[in-house]
Amino acid sequence: MSISPETRAHVRVRANFACEYCGVSERDTGGDLTVDHYQPRTAGGSDDAENLVYACHRCNLYKSDYWAIDENAPRIWNPRSSPPDEHFWLSNNGRIYALTETAVFTIRRLRLNRVPLQTHRRRTLEQTAERAMFEQTRQVVEMLARTGEQQHRLLEEQQQLL
Repeated sequence: MSISPETRAHVRVRANFACEYCGVSERDTGGDLTVDHYQPRTAGGSDDAENLVYACHRCNLYKSDYWAIDENAPRIWNPRSSPPDEHFWLSNNGRIYALTETAVFTIRRLRLNRVPLQTHRRRTLEQTAERAMFEQTRQVVEMLARTGEQQHRLLEEQQQLL
């Protein structure tokens, strides 16, 4: 059974057009990403949207058809069932660190600290900081303009009183 175009579109939108494992977006890669079965069909996984993960080609390739075969086998993090900040910590240099055993295995299996991803994350963090600084600067300029207008009105009022 193949994934319907409607389901694929739903998975893309739900993932905000970015890999749910590493965060790389369609815009970053210049095209659509893949739809991965979290539980592979070969291991009994379905085409249900809750079993589908929007993934970049690398993450999909590295995950492959891995599925924990017993309770003691390591599990790959499921972005559909728990948020990333429960498992991963992102440092300012773009490297992610594991907070759970699941994250340790996921980072290793999907190679989530490959150099291009670290560079991408660092650049994204820098751009976010730049946007925040720009917004703060814009707010300060607006506040200074309002203060200047208020001072000008006060000066005019004082001149009229004199």
